[in-house]
Amino acid sequence: MSRVEVIGPATLYLGDSYEILPTLGDQDAGVFDPPYKFSTSGGGRFRKARPSMDQIAAKGLDQGFDDTIVSPARFRSVAVFCHNDQLAELLPRMAARYHRVVVCSWHKTNPLPVANKHYRPDTEFWIHAWLEGAHPVGTLADKARWILSESGRFSGVAHPTVKPEPVMDKVLATMNAASICDPFMGSGSTGVAAIKRGLGFTGIEVDPAYFDIACGRIAEAVRQAEAG
Repeated sequence: MSRVEVIGPATLYLGDSYEILPTLGDQDAGVFDPPYKFSTSGGGRFRKARPSMDQIAAKGLDQGFDDTIVSPARFRSVAVFCHNDQLAELLPRMAARYHRVVVCSWHKTNPLPVANKHYRPDTEFWIHAWLEGAHPVGTLADKARWILSESGRFSGVAHPTVKPEPVMDKVLATMNAASICDPFMGSGSTGVAAIKRGLGFTGIEVDPAYFDIACGRIAEAVRQAEAG
């Protein structure tokens, strides 16, 4: 049985999102930062200085995910992070399920100093897709399709693919929803951003260590919000 923690307006589940999510009923909006599908090999002379690649491989965070979990029957709007190489596969699937689809990007101010036989990993993408009536909201600035932000690797959060709070706040700024569900919660960055925006949050994470980190971060965000 999964573990459940209720922290203020957040409800967090430890377990498999593919098993838990169907028991929760319809959700307002979904924010997905699932395992990317990419190769963690290579790295050349910088490999020893990049332990995150080994951590990603050890946790299976390079194997991709079953995108059927991104369903318009459950989510009126979604934001789905993915690797560059997944865009060709995911975009037509999201377009077939949702009314509109847009590709947004996060440009890193401190990308890793590597390129090998590819481009430098200075940009990541998310797909924002929505049904009619769940279109993006926010100011003109909120509706920019990109954000410039440093990566999360110096944030002090013990997760190899942690998303920085400014990026997650940018994602939530246009989500037409009162509550957010993150089925791949990781270290809880989406939950922290949701709490700071006064939104309800439901998170699911399968790794106990990351779940505990998320609980701590979200609890601190709730404490700060309640303190005013």
